[in-house]
Amino acid sequence: MGLENPVDILTMNTNQKHILVVDDEEHLAIGIKFNLEAEGYFVTAVGNGIDAINAATNVGQPVDLIVLDLMLPQMSGYEVCEKVRQQGFAMPVLMLSARTLSEDKTRGFDVGANQYMVKPFELDELLSRIKNLLAQAQIRPIGSAVASPEVKDAPSDLERFEFGNSKINFKTYQVEVDGTPVRLTDLQIRVLRYFIMHEGEVVPRSQLLEDVWEMPGNMNTRAPDQILRQLRKTFEPKPSAPVHFLTIRDAGYRFVAAP
Repeated sequence: MGLENPVDILTMNTNQKHILVVDDEEHLAIGIKFNLEAEGYFVTAVGNGIDAINAATNVGQPVDLIVLDLMLPQMSGYEVCEKVRQQGFAMPVLMLSARTLSEDKTRGFDVGANQYMVKPFELDELLSRIKNLLAQAQIRPIGSAVASPEVKDAPSDLERFEFGNSKINFKTYQVEVDGTPVRLTDLQIRVLRYFIMHEGEVVPRSQLLEDVWEMPGNMNTRAPDQILRQLRKTFEPKPSAPVHFLTIRDAGYRFVAAP
């Protein structure tokens, strides 16, 4: 798809937010690009997974937000998002898809997406979501300090935390368990931070979905349970008998730093 313009960087205003639109439907990508530019954003549009990763990880022209379709040539939007996160980039990702099943949304969140919109969508809603994501975001290019995404009711000064044999630095995303570095996804970091900020409290499943995943609290999804299993596998001495990440039957979840 011939949407990329290498010369665009020369005309980019340094105060503009840079949005990467990834969609192989050229008419849709052009329409989104046109409307975002009308809102004052600088927009790059590409139509396949390889170009998407190259553009998203280009530190010479940092991307502030990605609008990412799932059905792409060469690799899926899931793979694009996962590879971008693995390379250390934490810009917001807004996924677009005609898929409506809860497992599709769950998979999107699991690989690091911030929000998920179903096609067809209203333009005003898309613009509103982009505006809100950019307002909340703090970007971390490779090699820079990382600012953890804000969580509702969480003070912004939480930078480091230790429990059991684990050390977490939320500024750099550095995690150690028993002195060994461990890599967490952006979503795992967000959930971990949320649990820490609500240490000792019983957190209802609906509250976790609304505050971290920004999904309806009554949505039928196994995403919280999957993340909890991943955190147990990483931090619990014996994942089958957890002492830090607890499931409270018929109530929700509870994090205990010092059992």
